[in-house]
Amino acid sequence: MKLYVYDHCPFCTRARMILGFRSLEVETLVLMNDDEATPIGLIGAKMVPILVKPDGVAMGESLDIVRWLDEYAGQQRLDETIRPEVQVWFDQAGEYVNKLIMPRDIQLGLPEFATQSAIDYFVEKKQKVIGDFAENLADTPKYLARLHQDLQELEAWLDLDRIKAGRWSMEDILLFPILRNLTMVKEMQMPAKVREYTEYVSQAAKVPLYFDRTKRDCFA
Repeated sequence: MKLYVYDHCPFCTRARMILGFRSLEVETLVLMNDDEATPIGLIGAKMVPILVKPDGVAMGESLDIVRWLDEYAGQQRLDETIRPEVQVWFDQAGEYVNKLIMPRDIQLGLPEFATQSAIDYFVEKKQKVIGDFAENLADTPKYLARLHQDLQELEAWLDLDRIKAGRWSMEDILLFPILRNLTMVKEMQMPAKVREYTEYVSQAAKVPLYFDRTKRDCFA
C-alpha cells in the first residue's frame, strides 16, 4: 500500500496516526504542494491524504482512510464517540488556529515546500482563506491569548489513562493533528497535561512534533 501526504497537513496526520497505532507498514510518499497532476490522476481532485490499497484502488477523505485502515488491521477498533464538549472545543479552536499555523507551515523546511513554486502555490491558496500571512503573524499575541485559554479548558477533558492503555478514539484522531501543528508556534505554552498527551500520542503514532524543528525530513 501507499499513502500520499503532506507533512504539515492535519488530515494526513490522521491517516499516519492509525498506521502507527495499528503498526501497519505502508509506503508513505510526500507530494510537492504544487503537484496537481498526481492527486488528480489518482482520485480526480487535488487533495491528500490518498491511500492506494492492495488492490490498486486509490481512496481519499482522511476519516474514510482511517476507518478503512482500522478495519484492515483487524484489531480493537477506534471508539467513535465525540463528546459534545470536545466538539465545541474543536469548533471554537477552528475559528483561529489556522491563522497561527498556516503562515508558519512554510518556515519549517518541510519536504512539500522544497521549491519556491510549491511555497508560492501554498501562499496564494491559503491567503485567500485566512488573509495576509504577515498580518496574521503580527496578530500572533491576539490568537495566542485565545489559544492559551482554550488549552486550559482542554486539559480538564484529557484522559491520559485511556490512551496509555491503548484505547484510542476518534477524538484522538481529530485532536492530535491540531495540537501537533500548534507545536510549530514557538510562543505557545502548552499546559503540562496537554503537552504530556501530545508527546505520548506522537510517540505511539510515530508522528514527530515540531518542537525545535530543523530542516530535516520529518519521516527520518
